[in-house]
Amino acid sequence: MSTYIVNPVEVRMKESSKGSIYQSIVAMGLRARQVNDQIKTQLTARMENVETDADESEGPNFDKLAISREFDILPKPIFIAMKETMDGKLTFRMNDDK
Repeated sequence: MSTYIVNPVEVRMKESSKGSIYQSIVAMGLRARQVNDQIKTQLTARMENVETDADESEGPNFDKLAISREFDILPKPIFIAMKETMDGKLTFRMNDDK
């Protein structure tokens, strides 16, 4: 379990300012989606820079495999969002539509 950014056993969910744990969960989910989109954009940009052979049936492209392995090592976006929440870096506000 030492590979996790946030240890699942020690997680204590922080309540939002209004006392709702569900608002915190929704905020972490939205932040995880943002992080995932950023990672996807970076991966796409890196893959575009790699030259591709016209005939890819000869074997795997080792440059693409190396880039893919780099991104496989990154922590899951939800763990990053949880860490930001625990560190107090993630803030959110609710619209009061009444």
